[in-house]
Amino acid sequence: MTELPISADLIAERNSAHAEALEDDYAALGRKLSRAGIDIDAIKERVAGFSVAVPSWGAGRGGTRFAKFPIAGEPTNIHEKLEDCAVVQQLSRVTPRVSPHFPWDKVSDYKALREEAASLGLGFDAVNSNTFQDQQGQAHTYANGSLAAQDSATRQQAVDHNIECIEIGVQLGSTDLTVWVGDGTNFPGQQDLGRSLDRYLEAASKIYAALPDDWRMLLEHKMFEPAFYSTVISDWGSSILAAQELGPKAKCLVDLGHHAPNVNIEQIVARLHRFGKLGGFHFNDSKYGDDDLDSGSINPHQLFLVFNELVEAELNPRDGFNPSYMIDQSHNVTDPIESMLSSAETITQCFAKAQLVNREALHEAQASNDTMMAFQALRRAYNVDVAPILAKARLEAGGAIDVLEAYRLSQYRSRKAQERKAVGLGAGIV
Repeated sequence: MTELPISADLIAERNSAHAEALEDDYAALGRKLSRAGIDIDAIKERVAGFSVAVPSWGAGRGGTRFAKFPIAGEPTNIHEKLEDCAVVQQLSRVTPRVSPHFPWDKVSDYKALREEAASLGLGFDAVNSNTFQDQQGQAHTYANGSLAAQDSATRQQAVDHNIECIEIGVQLGSTDLTVWVGDGTNFPGQQDLGRSLDRYLEAASKIYAALPDDWRMLLEHKMFEPAFYSTVISDWGSSILAAQELGPKAKCLVDLGHHAPNVNIEQIVARLHRFGKLGGFHFNDSKYGDDDLDSGSINPHQLFLVFNELVEAELNPRDGFNPSYMIDQSHNVTDPIESMLSSAETITQCFAKAQLVNREALHEAQASNDTMMAFQALRRAYNVDVAPILAKARLEAGGAIDVLEAYRLSQYRSRKAQERKAVGLGAGIV
């Protein structure tokens, strides 16, 4: 393994400064949980086994609909993205995989890229295709759609690209392909709403047929944007119907920002699991629409309730339980590494809190229609500050007790600002 981006001595020095306080906090929380019959060390072991992938594109600054404001030291290629993702993993110890996006992350030697990632302590998660954006030299435009386009040559181009992503993913050690298309309309009458779905299913079936035996095809739905009147795969209903038609290797991917305001996402999780189609999550948060805000920054309670349903699903696996977890955010005004560190901690906190729910008490209250006690079974777990559990797990795995402090003291971003080529100003997406 090559030398990791952050000094191990710096991490050890700062951990030493915080170790005594952490031991006190962990012991106090352990005594509190013990009174409720919970073994804190068992919860810590569950946390130590939890992980969430980070997106390669998440290492860079995102943009608003009107502009992008780059940050000094921002990565300009997949190699620099991997280095930044390695920082997140080195400090947090819960993000060991990177989800690449093609053609943004194309290289000439994927075996070498896999080895490079491994040298940084990273593996690869789901590969993501891009048929929502035209590329230099592309034969057919996606302006009028991709997998659901009227033009058969355009559809075939989109199919070929997805199959290429599968072939790349095999070399990288991935076993999932995430497919999101921006296909839809901005005007009534622009397309036949039924036939556009037929075209999507026909094209998607060709991609499905190219999947290796151990692969999954994760269908991502989105209510709107860039299509503002209709979107071909707009909601979980469209997604699950498409997945059911394609076959058992097709699953549904839930992006927490891709729903109408106030939708009960945790119920969607339960429904998808019930029918064996829960494939995974893109974690972020939203206030008004598809905002791609940092996970838990607006509604951490909803994130906890999602994980509560995931625990229930794991305890009742039905046709299996193997969801893929990934952070998917647009870091417009923060350092992307700090946002991913913060989100990884918030996601893990909600996972840990869901482990604390007294399932027996919850199920008894539900069976007896005791609304208040059922609610309190969840609320008691949510109110617990699990930070000492996460910090202890990070410490034992070689990470940092205080991830943001260690990152800032490392001056990693300022060092990269001196080494990397500057990213140009962006015009946004309008």
